[in-house]
Amino acid sequence: MREKLEQIKSSALEAINNASDLKVLEDLRVQYLGKKGELTAVLRGMKDLTAEERPVVGQMANEVREALEIALADKKVGLESEAVNQKLKEEVIDITMPGRKMPKGHMHPLHKTLEEVQNIFLGMGYEIVDGREVETAYYNFDALNLGEEHPARDEQDTFYFTNNLVLRTATSPVQVHTMEEQELPIRMVAPGRVYRSDESDATHSPIFHQIEGLVIDKNITFGDLKGVLAEFAKKFFGDKVQVKFRPHYFPFTEPSAEVDVSCVMCGGKGCNVCKGSGWIEILGCGMVHPKVLEMAGIDPTKYQGFAFGMGLERLTMLKYDINDLRLFYENDVKFLSQF
Repeated sequence: MREKLEQIKSSALEAINNASDLKVLEDLRVQYLGKKGELTAVLRGMKDLTAEERPVVGQMANEVREALEIALADKKVGLESEAVNQKLKEEVIDITMPGRKMPKGHMHPLHKTLEEVQNIFLGMGYEIVDGREVETAYYNFDALNLGEEHPARDEQDTFYFTNNLVLRTATSPVQVHTMEEQELPIRMVAPGRVYRSDESDATHSPIFHQIEGLVIDKNITFGDLKGVLAEFAKKFFGDKVQVKFRPHYFPFTEPSAEVDVSCVMCGGKGCNVCKGSGWIEILGCGMVHPKVLEMAGIDPTKYQGFAFGMGLERLTMLKYDINDLRLFYENDVKFLSQF
């Protein structure tokens, strides 16, 4: 058995020394030191030795194992070093070659508009409030004075999960939650995605973005609303823009109005964008209906407020003269790279 151990040691050391790569080295480790390896097989035969031979052979076997383990470790270090050097040689970088220019990304035009609008209202002392996109029918309709039988509710018909759970049709529910939860006075804007069951075309989409504003305080008047929106229009479209308020109807505000600005394309002279009128509608607004205040737990005899809402896509289309809303969502790099 001692001769067998010497033979194993001699052949193993020679094979380890001649190993050409790490895979061959690992195969040799398994061949000699694995559970079914040659050295292991020899050790299993020690049970047939006499009591005097066992310690001698056992010591010799341990010495052989130790020698092989040291040889394997030394060879592994050498082969790993060679592999690294070879890799460095193959992957050498020619610093004289021109580098590859990586294209730079930039903000989506909708996000640019959103950031600009938010900054305008932040500068006027408003806070940005976010809210959930899945709402109860109460907060999406009833709390905004849109009862189940109200005809205006059909115009805002949306996507239903259940009879009482819907995808919000506007960011107005954020205003209701804020009125219920936040201490007065309130001065906030609520941007976000909204959903309506519209067919997709050049001016409509089942998913779009709104930004709505709300102010609740004592002695708030329609004059305050006009001043805020006139200031917004001038900051967003430029100092030369004119603002016009037209009476309108919204169930959650009274009195209500739609706001037009002088056409940003022709300066109010009349063109195909404004259909010759010189004016373009940009948003709806009004004084918060007393019933809406009452449902939110606010006394309308002490507090008044105004609200307004605008479509982010519409503002962006006007600002950048875009004629098809679908372009925002098609991910066409040629279109997006213009902004």
